Amino acid sequence: MLSNMSARLPFSIRVLLEAAVRNCDDFLVKKEDVENILNWKVVQHKNVEVPFKPARVILQDFTGVPAVVDFAAMRDAVKKLGGDPEKINPICPADLVIDHSIQVDFNRGSDSLQKNQDLEFERNKERFEFLKWGSQAFQNMKIIPPGSGIIHQVNLEYLARVVFDQDGYYYPDSVVGTDSHTTMIDGLGVLGWGVGGIEAEAVMLGQPISMVLPEVVGYKLLGNPQPLVTSTDIVLTITKHLRQVGVVGKFVEFFGPGVAQLSIADRATIANMCPEYGATAAYFPVDDISIGYLVQTGRDKEKITCTRKYLEAVGMLRDFKNPAQDPDFTQVVELDLHTVVPCCSGPKRPQDKVAISDMKKDFETCLGAKQGFKGFQVAPDFHNNKVKFTFEGCDFELAHGSVVIAAITSCTNTSNPSVMLGAGLLAKKAVEAGLTVKPYIKTSLSPGSGVVTYYLRESGVMHYLSQLGFDVVGYGCMTCIGNSGPLPESVVEAITKGDLVAVGVLSGNRNFEGRVHPNTRANYLASPPLVIAYAIAGTIRIDFEKEPLGINASGKKIFLKDIWPTRNEIQAVEHQFVIPGMFKEVYQKIETVNKSWNALDAPSDKLYTWNPKSTYIKSPPFFDGLTLALQTPKSIEDAYVLLSFGDSVTTDHISPAGNIARNSPAARYLTSRGLTPREFNSYGSRRGNDAVMARGTFANIRLVNKFIDKQGPQTVHFPSGETLDVFDAAERYKQAGHPLIVLAGKEYGAGSSRDWAAKGPFLLGVKAVLAESYERIHRSNLVGMGVIPLQYLPGEDAGTLGLTGRERYTIVIPEKLKPQMNIQIKLDTGKTFHAIMRFDTDVELTYFHNGGILNYMIRKMAS
Repeated sequence: MLSNMSARLPFSIRVLLEAAVRNCDDFLVKKEDVENILNWKVVQHKNVEVPFKPARVILQDFTGVPAVVDFAAMRDAVKKLGGDPEKINPICPADLVIDHSIQVDFNRGSDSLQKNQDLEFERNKERFEFLKWGSQAFQNMKIIPPGSGIIHQVNLEYLARVVFDQDGYYYPDSVVGTDSHTTMIDGLGVLGWGVGGIEAEAVMLGQPISMVLPEVVGYKLLGNPQPLVTSTDIVLTITKHLRQVGVVGKFVEFFGPGVAQLSIADRATIANMCPEYGATAAYFPVDDISIGYLVQTGRDKEKITCTRKYLEAVGMLRDFKNPAQDPDFTQVVELDLHTVVPCCSGPKRPQDKVAISDMKKDFETCLGAKQGFKGFQVAPDFHNNKVKFTFEGCDFELAHGSVVIAAITSCTNTSNPSVMLGAGLLAKKAVEAGLTVKPYIKTSLSPGSGVVTYYLRESGVMHYLSQLGFDVVGYGCMTCIGNSGPLPESVVEAITKGDLVAVGVLSGNRNFEGRVHPNTRANYLASPPLVIAYAIAGTIRIDFEKEPLGINASGKKIFLKDIWPTRNEIQAVEHQFVIPGMFKEVYQKIETVNKSWNALDAPSDKLYTWNPKSTYIKSPPFFDGLTLALQTPKSIEDAYVLLSFGDSVTTDHISPAGNIARNSPAARYLTSRGLTPREFNSYGSRRGNDAVMARGTFANIRLVNKFIDKQGPQTVHFPSGETLDVFDAAERYKQAGHPLIVLAGKEYGAGSSRDWAAKGPFLLGVKAVLAESYERIHRSNLVGMGVIPLQYLPGEDAGTLGLTGRERYTIVIPEKLKPQMNIQIKLDTGKTFHAIMRFDTDVELTYFHNGGILNYMIRKMAS
C-alpha cells in the first residue's frame, strides 16, 4: 500500500519510485535517490539527478544495426584491453523490431506488398544476416523479423507486459527505446520514452539512465469529442497546445473524466506524438480500459488477472472518474474535447495545426509568405502556375498545392482501429458514389501490424481501399520516415519545370522539410480518412465545406460530408470485427512467419568477423587507440565553425535517413566501392557503416546554412574560401589539424532520436555545438559521444553577441568541472563571452572524462 506521501505522487513518478526501491544497491541506485523521488513535490524544482533502470529496451533496425555494430566492436575492444569480451552482453532484456527497411517502390496492385518485401530482402540481406548473428551471439535479445509491423504498434499489441512477472516477483513494465516515439506505449500505462542509441546500449549493459527528476504537467481532459472528430484531430490539437504551454524535459500525465472517453488506441495516438510537443513522456496510468485492451489483444488471461491484482495492491490502478485519486502536479492545463475540430498540421512542422476549414486559405498564404516554417516565398504572379504532363498515356496538370503523395502510414494512426476503419468506410462510400483518385498520385497503405489487414479484410472495406489505390505496400514505417520511394518521372519533371510546391498528405507524425520526399515541399499530417479525401480531391487548395471532392459519372457533385462515416458507424464495425482471435493468430507466429528470414544463414561465432568488402557493416573507429587510462579533457583551441544554423535544425537535417543523392560524398564513396545508384539504398539502411554515415552527415538537400545563400548540404571552407560539400570541408579541416564547432539556434536536434546525428559530427571533427536550446535526446547523444553541448546564457544568442561564425573559437575547459557550469569562450577577434556547458549530471561528466559513454563501458568491462 502507498504511504501518505507517495499517495499524492503522480502515477508516472510512482513508476520511477518503485524502480528505485527495487534496484537500490547503494552504488548505482542509492537510498538518497529513493528519498529524492519520494519527496518529488519539493525536489522537482531543484534540478536533482536520479537514476532509473527501466525493465526493458526496445530498438528498431535503423538504430538496432548500429547498436549491434557497437556491441561487436566493444567486444573486440575489451579483448584488446585484456578483458573478457563476452561481458559485453545485454543484461536488460532488449527487443529489436525490423520495421524501417521497407520502401514504397510499388504502390498499385495486390502484388505490391510482395514486390516491396522482395526488394527489401534484396537490398538488406547483409544487414539482416548481421542482425540474425546478433540475436544468436548476444543473450537477452529478441528480434522481430521484417514484415511483422511497426515497432511501436508491435510493442503495444504484443511486447508490452504492463506488469512484469519474474519468478513470481511483480513490478511495473517500463521501457526506453531508440526511437523517439517509444512514448506511444505510455498510452497503455507502460512508462516509456525515447533515448539515444548510445544511451540505450548502456542500459542494455546494466547501467541506469541518469535523469533530472522531472516536473509533471497534469493534462486534464474534459467532455466528449464531437461526432466528426478523430483521434488524429485530438492529438494535433494537443500537440499545438502543449508546444505553447512549454513541456520540454517534463512528463505530461493525463487525467480527468475525459480520459475515460478515450480508447487505448486513442490514448496511444496522443502519447505517440509526445516528441512533437516536446515532453519526455506522455503518461496515461493503467485503468480498467487498459485491462480491457489486454483482453482484446489476446494476452494471457491468468497474467491479466495477476496484473490487475498487483496494480490494485500497490495503488497504481487509476479511476479517471474519481477526482479523489487525482495526484499533485507541477502545473495543470485543461482541454475540453468538445472544442476539438477536424484539422491537419503543416506544411513543415507537426505543431503547426490548421483547421480543415482554413486549409485552403492557409496554404495560399504560405505560398507567398517569406521562406520559413509557414512560407515558400513564391512570387504572387506565379501562384496560379500550372504545368501539363502525360502519365500512362493520359494528360494531366499540376499546380501549387497538387497532392502527389497520399499515404496511410505510421504507428501513430495505423494502430487505431477507429481511424483505419473510418478510412475504409469512407473509401467504400467514395467508390459507391463514383469517386476516383488520379493514377499519378502515389497512394499507399502501410499498416503497423498484420492485425490491421486482418480486420480491414474481414470487415469488407479492403476492396474499396484498393479501388482508390490504397493497397497494402508493406508492414513498416515507410513514408513516415521518408521511405516513400520514387515518384513517376513525368510528375517530377512537371514539379521541377514549374518550380511547384507539391504536396504530400500522410497519417504520420513528422513532416519536416525534406523528410517525406525531396519533391514534396509541403507535407501535411492528417487522419487516414482525410488522407483519402485529399487524394480524391487531388489538391490541398480545397474548401471541403463549399467545394465538392469530385463529380461522378452522372454529373453529381459529391461533398466530403456525403461520404464521411459517423462515429456510431465506425464503432459498430470495430466492435464486430476487432476481436482477440485476430491478435492471437497474428502474433503467435510472428517470429517464424517470414520464410525469407528463416532461410538466412548467420555465423555462430561470439566475435564478429568483419568483412572488409562490406558496404553495410563496418567496424567503427570510435574505440581506436582506446587505453584503460583516462585522458584529461583539454580546451578546444582556435576552432573553425563548420556550419551556422538558425532554429529547429532537426536530426533529419543532421543525419538524413532517406535516399542517397547521386552527387553526394556518400554516393561517390559507394561508387568507388563498385556500386551502382540502384544499389545505394538509403542512409538509414547504411547506419552500420561509418564511412557512409560520416559522408551523409549534414547531407540533407534542405539544409539552410547561414554561410551559403541557398539550401543545400554545403559550407564554406574558410582557410581557402571555397564552397564545398560539408564532408569535404570537414576533411580539409581535419587534415590541417583544425578542430570544429557548430553554431545553432533554438531546438537544435529536434526530431527522431538518431544517434548518428551525434556520431556523424563526432567523426567530422566537431568538438562542440553552441546552441540556444537542445532537443532532450539529441543533447544526450552528443554527451554520449563526448561532443560538448554548449548553450548561450539566457537572453543571449549569436545575434546579440555579434557572432558571424567566421571567427575562430577557443573554448576554455577548466580542470574541475561541475554540472551546468558556465565556461569561457574566447574569439580570435579579442571578444570573450560565457556559455553553459550542458553536462546536466555528474554521470554525464564521468562520460565526458571517458570520451563518451561507450568508452566508459569498455573501460568498466575490461578492468
